[in-house]
Amino acid sequence: MSTIIMSQCWPLQQLSVTQKAVLISLADQANDDGVCWPAIGTIAKRCCMSERAVRTAMDHLEAVGLLSRERRFNSSNVYSVTPAKFDASAVGTKAKRKAAKACTAPGAGGASDAGGAPDAVGGAPAAGGPARGAGLEVRPVPPNRHITIIEPSDEPSFPAVLPDAPPVVESETELQAACRAAWTAYAMAYRERHGAMPVRNAKVNANVKQLVKRLGVVEAPQVAGWFLRVNERMVVQGMHDLGLLLARCEAYRTQWATGRQMTATSAQQADQTQSNLSAAEEAKAILAQGRARNAG
Repeated sequence: MSTIIMSQCWPLQQLSVTQKAVLISLADQANDDGVCWPAIGTIAKRCCMSERAVRTAMDHLEAVGLLSRERRFNSSNVYSVTPAKFDASAVGTKAKRKAAKACTAPGAGGASDAGGAPDAVGGAPAAGGPARGAGLEVRPVPPNRHITIIEPSDEPSFPAVLPDAPPVVESETELQAACRAAWTAYAMAYRERHGAMPVRNAKVNANVKQLVKRLGVVEAPQVAGWFLRVNERMVVQGMHDLGLLLARCEAYRTQWATGRQMTATSAQQADQTQSNLSAAEEAKAILAQGRARNAG
Protein backbone atom coordinates (compact mmCIF):
# COMPACT_ATOMS: atom_id res chain seq x y z
CA MET A 1 0.00 0.00 0.00
CA SER A 2 1.01 3.64 -0.40
CA THR A 3 0.74 5.91 2.63
CA ILE A 4 1.31 8.86 0.29
CA ILE A 5 -1.80 8.14 -1.80
CA MET A 6 -3.84 7.18 1.30
CA SER A 7 -3.01 10.44 3.08
CA GLN A 8 -4.08 12.41 -0.02
CA CYS A 9 -7.39 10.54 -0.36
CA TRP A 10 -8.62 10.69 3.26
CA PRO A 11 -9.24 14.50 3.34
CA LEU A 12 -11.26 14.58 0.08
CA GLN A 13 -14.85 15.75 0.47
CA GLN A 14 -18.05 15.82 -1.68
CA LEU A 15 -18.00 12.02 -2.15
CA SER A 16 -20.63 9.54 -1.05
CA VAL A 17 -19.83 6.78 1.42
CA THR A 18 -19.73 4.22 -1.39
CA GLN A 19 -17.46 6.34 -3.57
CA LYS A 20 -15.10 7.09 -0.67
CA ALA A 21 -14.92 3.40 0.30
CA VAL A 22 -14.00 2.34 -3.25
CA LEU A 23 -11.41 5.13 -3.50
CA ILE A 24 -9.76 4.17 -0.19
CA SER A 25 -9.76 0.49 -1.19
CA LEU A 26 -7.94 1.33 -4.43
CA ALA A 27 -5.49 3.62 -2.62
CA ASP A 28 -4.80 0.86 -0.08
CA GLN A 29 -3.73 -1.48 -2.90
CA ALA A 30 -1.86 1.12 -4.98
CA ASN A 31 1.85 1.82 -5.11
CA ASP A 32 3.40 5.26 -4.58
CA ASP A 33 2.48 6.15 -8.18
CA GLY A 34 -1.17 5.37 -7.47
CA VAL A 35 -1.23 2.31 -9.79
CA CYS A 36 -3.04 -0.92 -8.88
CA TRP A 37 -4.97 -3.69 -10.65
CA PRO A 38 -7.47 -5.37 -8.28
CA ALA A 39 -10.46 -7.27 -9.65
CA ILE A 40 -13.93 -5.76 -9.29
CA GLY A 41 -14.97 -8.73 -7.18
CA THR A 42 -12.05 -8.16 -4.81
CA ILE A 43 -13.02 -4.52 -4.27
CA ALA A 44 -16.66 -5.52 -3.75
CA LYS A 45 -15.72 -8.00 -1.01
CA ARG A 46 -13.38 -5.53 0.71
CA CYS A 47 -16.04 -2.79 0.72
CA CYS A 48 -19.01 -5.10 1.50
CA MET A 49 -20.99 -3.98 -1.56
CA SER A 50 -22.14 -5.36 -4.90
CA GLU A 51 -19.98 -5.33 -8.02
CA ARG A 52 -22.53 -3.06 -9.72
CA ALA A 53 -22.16 -0.53 -6.90
CA VAL A 54 -18.37 -0.67 -7.29
CA ARG A 55 -18.59 -0.01 -11.04
CA THR A 56 -21.00 2.89 -10.49
CA ALA A 57 -18.66 4.42 -7.91
CA MET A 58 -15.72 4.02 -10.28
CA ASP A 59 -17.64 5.82 -13.03
CA HIS A 60 -18.11 8.77 -10.71
CA LEU A 61 -14.47 8.76 -9.52
CA GLU A 62 -13.32 8.75 -13.13
CA ALA A 63 -15.68 11.62 -14.00
CA VAL A 64 -14.28 13.87 -11.27
CA GLY A 65 -10.63 13.10 -12.03
CA LEU A 66 -9.82 10.80 -9.11
CA LEU A 67 -9.40 7.65 -11.19
CA SER A 68 -8.25 6.59 -14.63
CA ARG A 69 -8.64 3.10 -16.07
CA GLU A 70 -6.70 1.09 -18.61
CA ARG A 71 -8.91 -1.76 -19.72
CA ARG A 72 -7.20 -5.06 -20.60
CA PHE A 73 -8.67 -8.13 -22.28
CA ASN A 74 -9.04 -11.29 -20.15
CA SER A 75 -7.25 -9.63 -17.24
CA SER A 76 -7.81 -7.17 -14.44
CA ASN A 77 -7.90 -3.53 -15.44
CA VAL A 78 -5.08 -1.21 -14.46
CA TYR A 79 -6.25 1.71 -12.29
CA SER A 80 -4.45 4.94 -11.50
CA VAL A 81 -5.60 6.80 -8.39
CA THR A 82 -4.98 10.53 -8.92
CA PRO A 83 -6.15 12.56 -5.89
CA ALA A 84 -4.15 15.57 -7.12
CA LYS A 85 -6.43 15.80 -10.18
CA PHE A 86 -9.66 15.90 -8.16
CA ASP A 87 -11.99 18.51 -9.66
CA ALA A 88 -14.54 19.36 -6.97
CA SER A 89 -16.44 21.61 -9.38
CA ALA A 90 -17.10 18.60 -11.62
CA VAL A 91 -19.03 16.71 -8.94
CA GLY A 92 -22.32 18.20 -10.10
CA THR A 93 -21.45 18.67 -13.78
CA LYS A 94 -19.26 16.03 -15.38
CA ALA A 95 -20.64 13.17 -13.31
CA LYS A 96 -24.21 14.33 -14.03
CA ARG A 97 -23.60 14.67 -17.78
CA LYS A 98 -21.96 11.25 -17.92
CA ALA A 99 -24.96 9.67 -16.21
CA ALA A 100 -27.37 11.59 -18.43
CA LYS A 101 -25.82 10.07 -21.56
CA ALA A 102 -27.36 6.74 -20.60
CA CYS A 103 -30.80 8.36 -20.76
CA THR A 104 -30.38 10.06 -24.15
CA ALA A 105 -28.34 7.38 -25.90
CA PRO A 106 -29.99 5.59 -28.90
CA GLY A 107 -32.22 2.77 -27.74
CA ALA A 108 -32.46 4.12 -24.20
CA GLY A 109 -36.01 5.26 -24.68
CA GLY A 110 -35.22 8.97 -24.28
CA ALA A 111 -36.38 11.94 -26.32
CA SER A 112 -33.83 11.40 -29.08
CA ASP A 113 -35.47 8.07 -30.00
CA ALA A 114 -39.04 9.05 -29.42
CA GLY A 115 -39.45 10.91 -32.66
CA GLY A 116 -41.62 13.49 -30.93
CA ALA A 117 -41.15 16.76 -29.11
CA PRO A 118 -38.17 17.02 -26.74
CA ASP A 119 -40.42 17.28 -23.73
CA ALA A 120 -42.46 14.21 -24.61
CA VAL A 121 -41.77 10.85 -23.07
CA GLY A 122 -42.10 7.76 -25.23
CA GLY A 123 -43.35 9.39 -28.45
CA ALA A 124 -45.21 12.29 -30.05
CA PRO A 125 -48.13 13.91 -28.21
CA ALA A 126 -51.61 12.69 -28.98
CA ALA A 127 -53.69 14.87 -31.28
CA GLY A 128 -55.83 17.44 -29.52
CA GLY A 129 -54.46 16.59 -26.08
CA PRO A 130 -51.51 17.33 -23.86
CA ALA A 131 -48.20 15.66 -24.52
CA ARG A 132 -48.07 12.09 -23.28
CA GLY A 133 -46.03 11.97 -20.12
CA ALA A 134 -45.89 15.76 -19.84
CA GLY A 135 -44.73 16.98 -16.48
CA LEU A 136 -42.89 13.77 -15.64
CA GLU A 137 -39.35 14.09 -14.37
CA VAL A 138 -36.65 11.81 -15.76
CA ARG A 139 -33.70 11.64 -13.42
CA PRO A 140 -30.33 10.70 -14.89
CA VAL A 141 -29.10 7.30 -13.84
CA PRO A 142 -25.61 5.80 -13.86
CA PRO A 143 -24.53 3.69 -16.86
CA ASN A 144 -25.69 0.07 -17.00
CA ARG A 145 -28.82 0.91 -14.97
CA HIS A 146 -32.40 0.63 -16.21
CA ILE A 147 -34.10 3.97 -16.83
CA THR A 148 -36.96 4.61 -14.44
CA ILE A 149 -39.53 7.34 -14.95
CA ILE A 150 -40.24 9.01 -11.65
CA GLU A 151 -43.86 9.89 -11.02
CA PRO A 152 -44.63 13.56 -10.23
CA SER A 153 -44.35 14.38 -6.55
CA ASP A 154 -44.93 17.39 -4.35
CA GLU A 155 -41.66 16.69 -2.51
CA PRO A 156 -38.79 19.02 -3.46
CA SER A 157 -36.02 17.45 -5.50
CA PHE A 158 -32.53 17.58 -4.02
CA PRO A 159 -29.81 19.43 -5.98
CA ALA A 160 -26.85 17.50 -7.35
CA VAL A 161 -24.50 19.67 -5.30
CA LEU A 162 -25.35 20.55 -1.72
CA PRO A 163 -25.20 24.23 -0.76
CA ASP A 164 -22.09 25.52 0.88
CA ALA A 165 -21.80 24.49 4.50
CA PRO A 166 -21.33 27.17 7.16
CA PRO A 167 -17.71 28.09 7.79
CA VAL A 168 -15.89 25.76 10.16
CA VAL A 169 -13.84 27.14 13.01
CA GLU A 170 -10.16 26.96 12.13
CA SER A 171 -9.25 25.15 15.36
CA GLU A 172 -11.82 22.41 14.63
CA THR A 173 -10.39 21.94 11.13
CA GLU A 174 -6.90 21.63 12.60
CA LEU A 175 -8.20 19.12 15.15
CA GLN A 176 -9.80 17.00 12.43
CA ALA A 177 -6.59 17.00 10.38
CA ALA A 178 -4.57 15.99 13.45
CA CYS A 179 -7.04 13.17 14.21
CA ARG A 180 -6.66 11.82 10.67
CA ALA A 181 -2.87 12.00 10.93
CA ALA A 182 -2.87 10.29 14.35
CA TRP A 183 -5.13 7.47 13.14
CA THR A 184 -3.08 6.95 9.97
CA ALA A 185 0.19 6.76 11.94
CA TYR A 186 -1.33 4.35 14.46
CA ALA A 187 -3.03 2.16 11.82
CA MET A 188 0.09 1.86 9.64
CA ALA A 189 2.30 0.95 12.62
CA TYR A 190 -0.38 -1.49 13.88
CA ARG A 191 -0.56 -3.23 10.52
CA GLU A 192 3.25 -3.50 10.32
CA ARG A 193 3.47 -5.12 13.76
CA HIS A 194 0.33 -7.27 13.91
CA GLY A 195 -0.27 -7.94 10.19
CA ALA A 196 -3.83 -6.57 10.15
CA MET A 197 -5.57 -3.21 10.22
CA PRO A 198 -7.04 -2.15 13.60
CA VAL A 199 -10.78 -1.87 14.12
CA ARG A 200 -12.19 1.64 13.75
CA ASN A 201 -15.52 2.52 15.29
CA ALA A 202 -17.15 5.35 17.23
CA LYS A 203 -15.28 4.49 20.43
CA VAL A 204 -11.93 4.45 18.63
CA ASN A 205 -12.70 7.79 16.96
CA ALA A 206 -13.47 9.30 20.38
CA ASN A 207 -10.18 7.91 21.77
CA VAL A 208 -8.22 9.43 18.88
CA LYS A 209 -9.86 12.82 19.45
CA GLN A 210 -9.08 12.73 23.18
CA LEU A 211 -5.47 11.72 22.44
CA VAL A 212 -4.99 14.74 20.16
CA LYS A 213 -6.54 17.07 22.73
CA ARG A 214 -4.26 15.79 25.51
CA LEU A 215 -0.98 15.60 23.59
CA GLY A 216 -1.48 18.32 20.97
CA VAL A 217 -1.85 18.28 17.20
CA VAL A 218 1.91 17.98 16.59
CA GLU A 219 2.98 15.26 19.04
CA ALA A 220 -0.15 13.08 19.08
CA PRO A 221 0.42 11.47 15.62
CA GLN A 222 4.08 10.77 16.46
CA VAL A 223 3.29 9.21 19.83
CA ALA A 224 0.46 7.15 18.27
CA GLY A 225 2.86 5.64 15.72
CA TRP A 226 5.61 5.10 18.33
CA PHE A 227 3.21 3.33 20.71
CA LEU A 228 3.40 0.12 18.64
CA ARG A 229 7.07 -0.23 19.73
CA VAL A 230 6.10 -0.55 23.39
CA ASN A 231 6.79 -4.06 24.71
CA GLU A 232 5.16 -3.88 28.13
CA ARG A 233 3.46 -7.16 28.98
CA MET A 234 0.01 -5.65 29.49
CA VAL A 235 0.26 -3.65 26.25
CA VAL A 236 1.45 -6.61 24.19
CA GLN A 237 -1.27 -8.87 25.59
CA GLY A 238 -3.82 -6.16 24.78
CA MET A 239 -2.58 -6.03 21.15
CA HIS A 240 -1.61 -2.36 21.60
CA ASP A 241 -5.22 -1.28 22.05
CA LEU A 242 -5.67 2.46 21.57
CA GLY A 243 -7.42 2.67 24.95
CA LEU A 244 -4.19 1.54 26.68
CA LEU A 245 -2.34 4.40 25.00
CA LEU A 246 -4.99 6.92 26.03
CA ALA A 247 -4.96 5.73 29.67
CA ARG A 248 -1.28 6.69 30.10
CA CYS A 249 -0.64 8.92 27.11
CA GLU A 250 1.32 11.55 29.05
CA ALA A 251 3.71 8.92 30.42
CA TYR A 252 4.14 7.36 27.00
CA ARG A 253 4.76 10.82 25.55
CA THR A 254 7.66 11.28 28.00
CA GLN A 255 9.08 7.88 27.05
CA TRP A 256 8.79 8.80 23.37
CA ALA A 257 10.47 12.18 23.93
CA THR A 258 13.36 10.76 25.99
CA GLY A 259 13.78 7.53 24.03
CA ARG A 260 13.53 5.43 27.22
CA GLN A 261 10.83 2.86 27.84
CA MET A 262 9.97 2.23 31.50
CA THR A 263 9.29 -1.50 31.79
CA ALA A 264 8.57 -3.40 35.01
CA THR A 265 12.19 -4.62 35.16
CA SER A 266 13.67 -1.16 34.66
CA ALA A 267 11.29 0.24 37.30
CA GLN A 268 12.48 -2.40 39.82
CA GLN A 269 16.09 -1.63 38.98
CA ALA A 270 15.48 2.10 39.50
CA ASP A 271 13.76 1.41 42.84
CA GLN A 272 16.67 -0.79 43.99
CA THR A 273 19.18 1.87 42.98
CA GLN A 274 17.27 4.50 44.97
CA SER A 275 17.15 2.19 47.98
CA ASN A 276 20.94 1.65 47.79
CA LEU A 277 21.54 5.40 47.58
CA SER A 278 19.30 6.00 50.59
CA ALA A 279 21.13 3.33 52.61
CA ALA A 280 24.51 4.86 51.70
CA GLU A 281 23.37 8.32 52.74
CA GLU A 282 22.07 6.94 56.04
CA ALA A 283 25.38 5.19 56.75
CA LYS A 284 27.31 8.38 56.06
CA ALA A 285 25.07 10.29 58.47
CA ILE A 286 25.68 7.73 61.25
CA LEU A 287 29.46 7.88 60.75
CA ALA A 288 29.40 11.65 60.84
CA GLN A 289 27.46 11.60 64.13
CA GLY A 290 29.95 9.12 65.67
CA ARG A 291 32.91 11.26 64.67
CA ALA A 292 31.24 14.31 66.17
CA ARG A 293 30.72 12.54 69.53
CA ASN A 294 34.34 11.28 69.60
CA ALA A 295 35.65 14.74 68.84
CA GLY A 296 33.58 16.18 71.66
